[in-house]
Amino acid sequence: MNDAHDTSERRTVSANTTAAVTDGGAPAASSETRIGVDVGGTFTDVALSVDDDLVTAKVPTTPDQHVGVLEGIAKACDETGIDPSEIDAFAHAMTVSVNALLERGGAKTALVTTAGFRDVLEIGRQDRPDLYDLEAEKPVPLVPRRRRFEIDERTTAEGVERPVDPEEVRELAATLRERDVESVAICLLHAYADPENERRVAEILREELEVPVSASHEVLAEFREFERTSTTAVDAYVRPAIDRYVGRLVDEAADAGIPAPRIMQANGGIADPETVRERAVTTTLSGPAAGVVGAAATVDDADVEGLVTFDMGGTSSDVSLVRDGEAERTTDAEIDGLPIRTPMVDVDTVGAGGGSIAWVDAGGALRVGPRSAGAEPGPACYGNGGAEPTVTDANVVLGYIGPDTALGGEMTVDVDAAREALAALADEAGLESALEAARGVYRVANATMTRTIRSVTVERGHDPREFALVAFGGAGPMHAAALADSLEVDRVVVPRPGGVLSAFGLLAADEGYDAARTVRTALDEAEPDRLEGVYDELVADVLADATDPDAATVDRAADCRYAGQSFELTVPVADSFDPSAVGERFHDAHERTYGYRMDEAVEVVTLRASATVAGASPTVRHEGGGDPRIGTREAHFPDVGAAETAVYDRDRLEPGATVRGPAVLEQAESTTVVPPAWEGDVHEDGTLAMTRTEADR
Repeated sequence: MNDAHDTSERRTVSANTTAAVTDGGAPAASSETRIGVDVGGTFTDVALSVDDDLVTAKVPTTPDQHVGVLEGIAKACDETGIDPSEIDAFAHAMTVSVNALLERGGAKTALVTTAGFRDVLEIGRQDRPDLYDLEAEKPVPLVPRRRRFEIDERTTAEGVERPVDPEEVRELAATLRERDVESVAICLLHAYADPENERRVAEILREELEVPVSASHEVLAEFREFERTSTTAVDAYVRPAIDRYVGRLVDEAADAGIPAPRIMQANGGIADPETVRERAVTTTLSGPAAGVVGAAATVDDADVEGLVTFDMGGTSSDVSLVRDGEAERTTDAEIDGLPIRTPMVDVDTVGAGGGSIAWVDAGGALRVGPRSAGAEPGPACYGNGGAEPTVTDANVVLGYIGPDTALGGEMTVDVDAAREALAALADEAGLESALEAARGVYRVANATMTRTIRSVTVERGHDPREFALVAFGGAGPMHAAALADSLEVDRVVVPRPGGVLSAFGLLAADEGYDAARTVRTALDEAEPDRLEGVYDELVADVLADATDPDAATVDRAADCRYAGQSFELTVPVADSFDPSAVGERFHDAHERTYGYRMDEAVEVVTLRASATVAGASPTVRHEGGGDPRIGTREAHFPDVGAAETAVYDRDRLEPGATVRGPAVLEQAESTTVVPPAWEGDVHEDGTLAMTRTEADR
């Protein structure tokens, strides 16, 4: 159905520990009772694995997110017949940090920096957000100038030249106390190379103040002053909110007998609460990362170049790539124009979701999003008082969501309200009817999402036709085939727990930690012993965070570039640093990425280490049974128009069944649309693999 779906009755399928679209074989399942809870903009999704069963649920996201989380846990446990105290492990993804950034609702933050560098956040890279817009404005810095303070110190890339004066720092602490700051970011020049001065400033401020202090050498020990300052400021800005939220959730979970939550980080790995409370910046894009992890765990990409993951929820759509079973990662990302350099799953987000509001701009053009109706009042069809037209309302008018469809068994679709909202939009846009407006909203939303998919494929040198499109989220499977048509993609995969795949991904996630340090040396002048010493420290850092260091797998890597380049590529490094081997890997990576290699000197810029503790990944094996056909209704499709469309209960479809379009497959958390000229095959794990029919190829 759409992102509005809840779960009013138990939805159960068998669970193993591995899965693929192409085969149902799996090793023995874990009997551990585990729960994953993902907070979205509209709904909070729950996946509970117990007694080799997977039970899913949805509840509305609450303003205090922990309330909805506990409600979702209670609901899933009630449906399963267990007490929350029987849960052995709890994994969680949230939107606290990203909401604080997008809504500018973070802490009252101060920035402490080297004298003369007070305005780094404002100067940035001196580029404009839009090259041809002379009036384009940069994002307002998280820390206003009146709360940016300088201290007299100097560190170069070679080391400390002028130490800090402790009395000056104590005087600064008194000033910060008078200003009632709630958090402090420290970013001194070249602290990545020698953190002695910055470490001393942090020690004194932590002694003098009772607020969180984020130091750049702890948050991001890498060069590039603007990005390091921005990332440290983001960490300080969201840290109090993360600390309050996680602390309260830990306490209330303990009161219910539930283990402390392991928190999904942006890098796709989970971590213990204390780690993320100290490194709050790692929680940005927590939920989208969980969805990509879930897609990688449930769908086999052996027969294709890779997977394009498409997660369409209530407020936005997230797109990413999975290749060789691993989510693509990046260390160069922005949220609302704010650079954040921390390892994260490479996700592109666009403000087009089921609850995105359609509107007409000043030029009379139809637009969709980024503003969303949210959970309250939600789309008009929810019947909660919403009157503005949304993508979900358009799907109702188009017949993809029917008048008899129960939104999770607790809400019925208000078709008349959806038509009224679309009719009002049609009048404003000069269209003939609510149906024409719905078609326009559907096309515009799809065009927006198609551009986002092209940005992670075509614009990066990948042919989307060589990939499979994995659709999930409440609304993703409704739009996936239409997007595939526009991209000439022949294969769409909808996992069985697709409506709550981010929550499912939490059950599949490994524990993961990252550390990095800039060294900047020419490869032919590199001193392997010195670099090995840096690696030893990085490895010690990541293993110190792991719950079971002996079970951790450690990977080492290096960011390299040709001399004179302003960007780097990351290449793996073996157990011993061999300059010739690293250089050859970089040449190969550069040729693979950009199509050529150069006869130029190579520089090693940053060393990286990561520790991973593998988790047990439950997946779905589906039995089905009973008559799956519910009935028929008229639905409207691009380039086809109205068509009598079969409606199925997806849970009843048995493995091996084939569904030919046009068809609509309903389940508690989402709905899948199989257009004309498409057909879907049900696999052993309940996954629906959709392909174009031969006649349409």
